[in-house]
Formats: sequence, structure tokens, C-alpha cells
Amino acid sequence: MRVIVDRDEAKQRVGEAAAQRVEDGQRLGLGTGSTVAYLLDALAKRVEDEDLDIVGVPTSEDTAQRCRSLGIPLSTLEKTPRLDVCIDGADEVDPNLGLIKGGGGALFREKVVASASQKLIVIVDAKKRVERLGETFDLPVEVVEYARPVVMEKLEDLSPALRMSEGTPFVTDNDHRILDLSTGPIEDPHALAKRLDETTGLLEHGLFLDMADVCLTATETSVHEDTL
Repeated sequence: MRVIVDRDEAKQRVGEAAAQRVEDGQRLGLGTGSTVAYLLDALAKRVEDEDLDIVGVPTSEDTAQRCRSLGIPLSTLEKTPRLDVCIDGADEVDPNLGLIKGGGGALFREKVVASASQKLIVIVDAKKRVERLGETFDLPVEVVEYARPVVMEKLEDLSPALRMSEGTPFVTDNDHRILDLSTGPIEDPHALAKRLDETTGLLEHGLFLDMADVCLTATETSVHEDTL
């Protein structure tokens, strides 16, 4: 696949392609990020033009607010704990459709919603495709603030950096903090995921392994589909 020249155009193309896969009556998990924003625009148009009957569970407050402004009907996991499909972006995608997510700080809710969905469709532009996770993006983890010093000490070999926003610590929708881990290319993502899963005080990590069913990638002129 060739690398995108105009990434905004590519994001729009893949967002619109994903919106066309949504079927009437579906319960959707709606991801977070700039690519998903184009998906939501396209979904809103289908709701208006086709009277598309859908309901979405958002993975962030930003997505929820955007859906409300666009007229996309929303639900909650309490009301809709089982979803048909989740559509979300990613920061990196490897050849096995393993993902790094969390660039927007919504990784915990994104993983919960993805796990509640029968199918996960990932939408990216070609620059997000990598041979090994960690090549181009640090690995985010969400931590409970009380435990953050302990978590940082336990992950010291991964150079954890507290994510900042305008000079203050970034705070997630769950009122937690994000650490970005400098892993470099990850030799064994499953082993690292296991280590992070076993780290007390670490709420969730941005390795989404064996979760994605389909990846739609915007190339220079089209949208390429990969499945497992």
C-alpha cells in the first residue's frame, strides 16, 4: 500500500466507507478520534437521508457530544450491553491486526466497548500500518492516580512518561492518568500485555490484541480491506 499524501482526505474516505457497512437496526460501538469524526458525519447523513435506525454507545465524552450535535441516537452499556459492531480508529495496526490505541486517552472505554461488540472494524490511513507494534507510537496505559508512583516504578524499564495537557496532567473521562511507555518495536506483544495486565494499579493498556476482525485502510486512491 502506498503512503497517503492527504491524510484528511484519506480519513474521510475510510470513515465514509465504514459508515456504508452499517446496517439498519444495528447497535454500534462508536470510537474516538479524528478518523471516527468522519464516520460520525457519514452516519448522521445516512440517519437523515435514509431514516437509518441505529443506536450508538460512545467510547468518550467527545464522541457523545459530537453524536448529540449530529442527531445520532445514543445508548449506554447499561441499556445496551451487547453490541453488533464497534467501529474505531487506531494509532498502529500490525499485519495480524494487532493494535495500539489510546492516543486520544480513551483506551479503557474503547476496550470495554470493543469487548461488548460481536465485531470490531478498525479504520485507519496507511501511515498507521506497521510491521511491529511500537515502531512509531508510544504505548499508552491508563493508571489510577493513587497507584501511579508504584506503576511508574514497576515499569521503569519502559521509561513511562506522564501525559500532559497544557501544562497539567492529562485526565481521562474516568478521572485517571495516562502514562506513555517508550517500548520501541515490541518483540512479543502478548507477553507485554500479560505483564501489564498483572501490574496492580494499571487500569488498562493500549494493546488491543486478537480483537479486530476487519481493518479498513485508506490508500492513496481507495480503501483496502484486511480480515483475519
